[in-house]
Amino acid sequence: MALLKVKFDQRRRVKLAQGLWLMNWLSVLASVVIFSLGLFLKIELRKRSDVMDNSESHFVPNSLVGIGVLAFVFNFLAGKICYDALDPAKHAKWKPWLKPYLSFCVFFSVALFLVALCCFLMRGSLESTLALGLKNGMKYYRDTDTPGRCFMKKTVDMLQIEFKCCGNNGFRDWFEVQWISNRYLDFSSKDVKDRIKSNVDGRYLVDGVPFSCCNPSSPRPCIQYQLTNNSAHYSYDHQTEELNLWLLGCRDALLNYYSSLMNAMGAVTLLTWLFEVTITIGLRYLHTALEGVSDPADPECESEGWLLEKSVLDTWKDILENLKKLGKGNQVEAEGADAGQAPEAG
Repeated sequence: MALLKVKFDQRRRVKLAQGLWLMNWLSVLASVVIFSLGLFLKIELRKRSDVMDNSESHFVPNSLVGIGVLAFVFNFLAGKICYDALDPAKHAKWKPWLKPYLSFCVFFSVALFLVALCCFLMRGSLESTLALGLKNGMKYYRDTDTPGRCFMKKTVDMLQIEFKCCGNNGFRDWFEVQWISNRYLDFSSKDVKDRIKSNVDGRYLVDGVPFSCCNPSSPRPCIQYQLTNNSAHYSYDHQTEELNLWLLGCRDALLNYYSSLMNAMGAVTLLTWLFEVTITIGLRYLHTALEGVSDPADPECESEGWLLEKSVLDTWKDILENLKKLGKGNQVEAEGADAGQAPEAG
């Protein structure tokens, strides 16, 4: 017995086809938006690729770009199908392709939903990518004379200024790396020698941060060196006084920025998915309603449309049975190919 059966007359079939045609063109516009969002996210990630550890973060924008292209093609074709549906001569050309097309639409809807889900779930992998990438960026901050790393200082400084952040998790991360280049150190100075000797790795570590960590809104001139030495500055207590540095770590700042972008993109993709599911259901009803017209010469006659030809359980059983037959068919072909091989000469 058919599932969710609905009666259609000529007027309702026309209205359904026209409504689906309009919805498909709206979905074409939505697919362009999804494609553009994926492209924008990809550009934003590439801007800061120097402080990201790997290319896994590009999976979501690549998926959005790909699904946007597919959505454009599918909805363009669906719009054409709906436009031709009420012309018997034109509809006859589409008739053999409608069932396979509807099957592809179902798989496409599943893929669209998974992409939307990935937009919401990518925060974890992005966090680890940023943590390691920023750590390396800070480590190479001083290498302004090293090929391939000479722009790292500018990249990190611009990042901290733009996102109002400092360090990986906070400003204290700069205490653990040598961010001052050796070319700007006076190795004849006793203070420099003592600092380098006191460190096992032979690095020049200071309780200071780069200028880009300074908050220009602070009323006090920026204190970026000897941050933990109260006696080095007048009327200063680093434990109680609010520092004039950005307190937010760059990992959290970037993570919040990209997460808000991907959440918005996920919401748009999810709305498009709901639209696509509605269109697929409408196409199924239009297809079965046109198939049910008993007399093509009488377009005014009533017909029935349905979502599934059988119940959900029976349809699922048929799908499993077809998959089993397909598997057995492949197995028989493989055995036949093995049997047809000539025995090797001894």
